[in-house]
Amino acid sequence: MKFHAATRKGLFTFEKSSSGWGIARVDFLGDTVTMLLPDRRDGWLYAVLTLGHFGSKLRRTRDGGANWEELTVPVFPEEAMVPPNPMAPPGSPHSPASLKEIWALEGGGAEHPQRLWAGTIPGAVFVSEDAGQSWQLNESLWNRPERQQWFGGGKDETGVHSICLDPRDSNKLSIGISCGGVWQTRDAGREWASRAAGMRAEFMPPDQQFNPNIQDPHRLVQSPANPDHYWVQHHNGIFHTTDDCGQWEEIASSFPTFGFAVVTHPHDPLTAWFVPGVKDECRVAVDARLAVAKTTDGGKSFQILREGLPQSHAYDIVYRHALAIDDTGETLVFGSSCGNLFLSENGGASWQCLSNYLPMIYAVRFA
Repeated sequence: MKFHAATRKGLFTFEKSSSGWGIARVDFLGDTVTMLLPDRRDGWLYAVLTLGHFGSKLRRTRDGGANWEELTVPVFPEEAMVPPNPMAPPGSPHSPASLKEIWALEGGGAEHPQRLWAGTIPGAVFVSEDAGQSWQLNESLWNRPERQQWFGGGKDETGVHSICLDPRDSNKLSIGISCGGVWQTRDAGREWASRAAGMRAEFMPPDQQFNPNIQDPHRLVQSPANPDHYWVQHHNGIFHTTDDCGQWEEIASSFPTFGFAVVTHPHDPLTAWFVPGVKDECRVAVDARLAVAKTTDGGKSFQILREGLPQSHAYDIVYRHALAIDDTGETLVFGSSCGNLFLSENGGASWQCLSNYLPMIYAVRFA
């Protein structure tokens, strides 16, 4: 078993041997790796590098990292323009769209073996039908009139950070946008519909809090066991739907529900894990005690799991893609903004620290 950790200073591959877990390989040392896709359809591992002045880069390997191939990245058409932030002064101009980051990368299903989907900043979806050799902007989503209401959340510009491919139909996608809500297509992107009814954005004026077009889902995940179930870690809470995003329910909880990451059990749609933080203005672990929250009943109750996690002066936050679960539902791993990496092999009941010395961790994914 192995997993990959994308960090501010490289890509780290961890493997389990007879002596336990350890770093087996380091790639792109010193470079910022922000997103990963281990593609189970053909064995390719894709890595997104976000290199500041040098822009976004996309690499892939099929031989465990011995050789990396450079691919093209999504490019916006010259005529693509980003509308001004809705809170900008009236009359503020549009600006040319330019790729800032590939924030989501997913495979396109078994029946489309070379299809890839990418979510970007600024908020857009691109598709490749040739395994990343070329990309096309999904203009149907890009041209939605609701885009005029979208705005940046944790990033300066709107971004697509979550892409969920329905296991029953690879032409059906659900995406999470900060701040633009949840959108869904049933025909591979020809038409899109907003699917954020029931979400509440407490940071907005009262008359706008339930506006689906300004919601800030931090992470959207779909249940493999029952694909009509989805979970969202929202900017100000946890939301769950059991009817294919038709109506979202806000989950009440006695602990703070600010956070970024969520995973759901591969065989039980009512089980999910979260890593809570204090709040937007204070992005650290609650009470400086790192914990994982787990529900097994669809959010009616939560266990707060702490065994093996630091319980004093812990200031970690876990980013959107930095919590992962394996196919058994027993092994979980998460990395933090402080470079700490923790793994559980019993569903989160207890954790072991694999490293305290990694760079800031952006994403983890099982191979």
